[in-house]
Amino acid sequence: MTQKPQAKFLKDYQPPSHQVDHIDLNFDLSPKKTVVTAKYQLTANDHQTSVELDGVDLKLISLKVNGQAHNEYEVTDTKLIIANLPSKFELEVGTEIAPELNTSLEGLYLSDGAYCTQCEAEGFRKITYFFDRPDVLATYAVTVIGDSSFPYLLSNGNKVDEGTLENGKHFVKWEDPFKKPSYLFALVAGEFDLLVDSFKTKSGRDVKLQIFVDKGNLSKAPHAMESLKKSMKWDEERFDLEYDLDIYMIVAVDFFNMGAMENKGLNVFNSACVLANQETATDRDYHVIESIVGHEYFHNWTGNRVTCRDWFQLSLKEGLTVFRDQEFSSDLGSRALNRIDAVNAMRTHQFAEDAGPMAHPIRPEKVIEMNNFYTVTVYNKGAEVIRMMHTLLGESGFQQGMKLYFERHDGQAVTCDDFVNSMADATGTDLSQFKLWYSQFGTPKLKVRTQYNENQCQYQVEIEQVHAEQDPIQSPLHIPVAIELLDGEGGKIDIEHPEVRQGRVIELKEEIQTFTFSDISEEPTLVLLEDFSAPCILEYDYSTTQLCHIAMFATSDYARWEALQQLYTQQIREYVADQKHEFVLSQELSAVLLSLFDNKPKDLAILAEYITIPNFDTLSAGYAQVPVEALCKAIDELESQIAQLLQGVLKAFYNETQESGSLSATDVAVRALKNRSLYYLSLTGEDVMASLNAQASSANMTNKLGALRSAVNAEHRLADELMDNFDKQWNHDLLVMDKWFALQATKKADACIDNILSLYEHPCFDKSNPNRVRALVGTFARTNPKQFHREDGAGYKLLADLICELNQLNPQNASRIITPLLSFKRFDEKRQGLMKAQLERLSSIENLSDDLFEKIDKALN
Repeated sequence: MTQKPQAKFLKDYQPPSHQVDHIDLNFDLSPKKTVVTAKYQLTANDHQTSVELDGVDLKLISLKVNGQAHNEYEVTDTKLIIANLPSKFELEVGTEIAPELNTSLEGLYLSDGAYCTQCEAEGFRKITYFFDRPDVLATYAVTVIGDSSFPYLLSNGNKVDEGTLENGKHFVKWEDPFKKPSYLFALVAGEFDLLVDSFKTKSGRDVKLQIFVDKGNLSKAPHAMESLKKSMKWDEERFDLEYDLDIYMIVAVDFFNMGAMENKGLNVFNSACVLANQETATDRDYHVIESIVGHEYFHNWTGNRVTCRDWFQLSLKEGLTVFRDQEFSSDLGSRALNRIDAVNAMRTHQFAEDAGPMAHPIRPEKVIEMNNFYTVTVYNKGAEVIRMMHTLLGESGFQQGMKLYFERHDGQAVTCDDFVNSMADATGTDLSQFKLWYSQFGTPKLKVRTQYNENQCQYQVEIEQVHAEQDPIQSPLHIPVAIELLDGEGGKIDIEHPEVRQGRVIELKEEIQTFTFSDISEEPTLVLLEDFSAPCILEYDYSTTQLCHIAMFATSDYARWEALQQLYTQQIREYVADQKHEFVLSQELSAVLLSLFDNKPKDLAILAEYITIPNFDTLSAGYAQVPVEALCKAIDELESQIAQLLQGVLKAFYNETQESGSLSATDVAVRALKNRSLYYLSLTGEDVMASLNAQASSANMTNKLGALRSAVNAEHRLADELMDNFDKQWNHDLLVMDKWFALQATKKADACIDNILSLYEHPCFDKSNPNRVRALVGTFARTNPKQFHREDGAGYKLLADLICELNQLNPQNASRIITPLLSFKRFDEKRQGLMKAQLERLSSIENLSDDLFEKIDKALN
């Protein structure tokens, strides 16, 4: 590139030059030539005589100031600069855009023939010239004009007018009475099937609910509708928050960069996050849809009614709303399973991000391309920071803080500090030190040492905070550490200590702190970071015996799962460190695993998680230099050993346990354990052909995919036949085929890469569709380390080749799938060289997007 893109810094924030209270938008839709007319009044904040408005890929066709043509302006690639202006004036701007040429899926574009917008973070500037920043809040009136072949013309707010026009066109006018930033604007126009329902709010208002889906998909919309109604009810009951418009709409589209978008009253969703029936969607899909529908609905208050002052504050809305959707899922389902999900996301993805070149605080200090900061750090670590506040303040204190937050800031664009201040002021809690979490990046380590004094019956726990050298915050953080003490029989020892909250939470505020527990009659087993009470790495020299004791007797399902994860990790690390010895499952761990089936938990889905080992990414985080081959071999060996050990009990459970195919928690749990059982049985040499064929022929997608996954992972001789049959049965349904593409990406054989390249020509594959790309190539790069990290570099080249194509086609999607290449320094010298060569090649391509430039530049420098 001849000129590097320039970073923006949080410290340089300046308020907008002008105020805009209301904007009128008129859209005359056409694929090649949509005309957008924007009319709004500007009031200068500081005697400004000129204004700079954001705009990209726009054709300016008219400009009026106070109703008169105005010629004192300049148009650049990114701005419309207008000079010689009064302090208060009405501006009318006409622009022309071509939605059918917009493959970036930002601004206004076509998704399979339907008009659709995506404006977060900075897509509104591709629609018209405006202040495309979150701290300019205005009410919107939107008139959409379209051909009669587009019966639905949708936008934010309430419908106030509609009618027919000449030349076969019609119009609909929408008004949103609540002020919002431009990123929450939405427009959708097309022909859809429509599911209609209603919800009565706690104050007695009837809200119309509508879900728009592509023709023929109406049978897949009811679960999303039920999820929406559950979300609305839960938010009223748990947070005392009621919906505020007369209508709530969701539209499912096939071409969408994100999962969904919370535009005020008109949520635009990736169809993968809406459509589900048991023939086409797995139990996991049902859970994810419920969670995402909840997430976008909860944004109505935490993101829409109170929004971000600037994009550096993104975690203000996203971290808080992820916490809320996690609590929603936990209240409706299994708290332990949802916590395991959240922790796996942290350890698999977020810890790696913290340790890589894209490490950043949950409130970044600088940014080139904002799309790059829609990350697991901002979302998931941001949610963990909110959860720590909840742990420190308790449910009652947290709700007091939320109430004060809305009383102070409803209708405003605010900062992360404003949120923490509300929590502190509402409860009288000093959270000044806690705010360091918003500026800290890197994952803190907690080094724990314990000592038991038998004569004095005292148990000492010393905890030291350790931060990475590159971490900008070296001062001690305010960290809640939840603990439990178990006696020799597995009973819980009650903790009475002045510094322990709620009988389980100790607060770290210093670099090293020691806690002394008295009247402890025997040396206890210490359960640390129970419920993952803080996003930290724990360093404590647990013995196998102690971990087995926790796995058997800890109070919470989460703590038992965590102990088993550490036991699996211990076994793998021992093997990787000394591969001269045969991999042998320890007798103590073997005994614990067998005992799990003698004393099954009520929730069999928890048991399925107990016998699932950590994945490659989670395990590799423990190595300064990742031993790729040894780690892949150790994972295979451990799974094989578990399969052999549990073969008898798994076979008995699989053959003797039935489920009806319903979505009840019981049936979902049975399917989870039966599919995990089949996965392991497929590794043993057990004759599972009948089981694989039976499940693959099931009308339930969870069971069908369970069979295919087991066959592909075990490289069973039935695998290719089952995969071919699936292709023939489902190649009419692209979302279902995404599951098939993802399984193709996990094949362990060396032919995997050639197979992926051949699948580019598959009738269902489309490089312009983010779902297809993520399913095939994204899954390959993330979950197939054996082939992605091949010594010949073919995996790296495969990914880089596709990124080259996506650079101009869809920069956001290109930027999201490049992540596995960025941490090249964590691998051996040969792989480093191969990965770095691909990054250098990408850095030199013509017209490199800002999205890619930022990540590549950070990785290489």
